[in-house]
Amino acid sequence: MIYDCAIIGGGPAGLNAALVLGRARRTVALFDNNQPRNAVTHASHGFLTQDGVTPAEFRRIAYEEVLRYPSVEHHASKATSVRRLADGFEVVADNGEAIQARKILITTGLKEILPDIPGVVDMYGQSLFNCPYCDGWELRDQPLIVVSDHERMYHLAKLLYGWSRDLVICTHGSSILTDEQKEQLTSRGVTVTEQKITAFHGQNGKLEQVEFADGSRINRTGGFITPVWVPQAGFCEELNYEKTELGGIQTDETGRSSIPGLFAAGEAASGGSSQLILSAAAGSLIAVHINMELTEETFSS
Repeated sequence: MIYDCAIIGGGPAGLNAALVLGRARRTVALFDNNQPRNAVTHASHGFLTQDGVTPAEFRRIAYEEVLRYPSVEHHASKATSVRRLADGFEVVADNGEAIQARKILITTGLKEILPDIPGVVDMYGQSLFNCPYCDGWELRDQPLIVVSDHERMYHLAKLLYGWSRDLVICTHGSSILTDEQKEQLTSRGVTVTEQKITAFHGQNGKLEQVEFADGSRINRTGGFITPVWVPQAGFCEELNYEKTELGGIQTDETGRSSIPGLFAAGEAASGGSSQLILSAAAGSLIAVHINMELTEETFSS
């Protein structure tokens, strides 16, 4: 059997694409080994009708809806190799399974590399987060720490001022903020420090204190950090597709990559983090373009 489309990645983009293609009566092989990036998150926000849903419940509902369509198959494995064929692609999974497909959609998202600070792993997703729009409301009016050496630190600091006025901005040893930016923040009561953080202290994932390199500590109940985002797409050596500046798969507005028949959606295409609803929307849109390409090929043969 040659599938119409193999989808690699079962996040919101891949699942929504599978739903659209299933409803279009396309045969789909969805490779998903159930290791979503947002598994540490207690709840997902900003998705109309699903605000506050847990990642596990979101996936349960999504699969219940997607697998109603008999032409969609869930392959509970990780795709480890993709090879171009004369008339499509071959996908090989980590369990040795190999399938062929006319089109490939990569929606594998990102891997997060957290700052190397003791305590951050235990608190990430519980009291330390990366997206204000996803978790700012839950931390509103609390004493917060913002830790980042990213060039967008000033933007992040200003943004979080809308959720809490009790902010400590820490560049973790970096001089990323200009004197003018520091003055803008401190004039509004925001504390700015360039000291390195040596540990986050707390219990059961809840932040209580932040310890700095000079041994001083401050009380904080939550905060935001900026992980390093690394695209998980892979397959570049095998397929030789063009990349974005952030390392994602370069695509046009229809999701098409530089390789005919290879599409990407969501974070796999942008190379940057995205909200749940935006990734799902991208998956839906790209699935429509994949279906149109398959349709045109049927009528041109």
